[in-house]
Amino acid sequence: MKFSFKFEITDNRRESEGAERTGTGSRILGELAKGAGAAKDALKKHLPKLGRLADSISDEIKTDVAAVRDRDPAARNDVEVLLLYSGVHAILAYRVAHKLYLGKKYFSARAVSQLAKFITGIEIHPGAKIGKGLVIDHGTGVVIGETAEIGDNCTLYQGVTLGGTGKDTGKRHPTLGNNVLVGAGARVLGPMKIGDNSKIAANAVVLEEVPPNCTAVGVPARVVKRDGVRVGNSDLDQIHIPDPVSQLLCEHMYKIECLQQEIDELKKQLDSKNNNSQEEK
Repeated sequence: MKFSFKFEITDNRRESEGAERTGTGSRILGELAKGAGAAKDALKKHLPKLGRLADSISDEIKTDVAAVRDRDPAARNDVEVLLLYSGVHAILAYRVAHKLYLGKKYFSARAVSQLAKFITGIEIHPGAKIGKGLVIDHGTGVVIGETAEIGDNCTLYQGVTLGGTGKDTGKRHPTLGNNVLVGAGARVLGPMKIGDNSKIAANAVVLEEVPPNCTAVGVPARVVKRDGVRVGNSDLDQIHIPDPVSQLLCEHMYKIECLQQEIDELKKQLDSKNNNSQEEK
């Protein structure tokens, strides 16, 4: 009788625990179902917006991919460019962030741009204005400021900064025209304009406006070529941009040669005087 009583208590306890577990499981499943339903509703709500956003930037993305394929000798096909090129990823993220920025969704826009910066190492402010066909080659360390403007078919290499000087308000960053090439490590600072078809040499620091069809080199940058051969959409050639260090070395070598000639002439004159004095003695 005693054993039976204990057995009944044990069975009741098991039933109670089972009911409790069943109730807890039901509540968890219920919460999960609610969460899944809410996520599904949110997805349905935002899918049209995402679809419209994708449609609005699809043509720009196609142009960006085609620009890399056409101008980068290492690119083999569109799929490779779209999936494996960090510069394209950064531009794609910028296109999305810029649409959000124009819609005054500033936090979301910055979140997208910062995520792209973390993934690609390229920082493009969502407020910047970028035309079609931009190529960011290699890309690591590229920074494009909020009020920067870039025309069509431009090329930026790694380490380029389109930044401000800290002295300006409002429009603080540069404007690049069409078909502009900016070499690796160059800094273009301040609200000036770089004219169409111009080239900025590697590691140059540009603080003043550069006219169209010019090449600027040095620190601070100076124009060394004006109205030269027009830069085409397919031109990624940086070999023939003048090297300011090489030019400076050539100038010094020429001065050394001139000084050497003067020294040789003075030696001849001195030897001639010595010979004349010995003959007189």
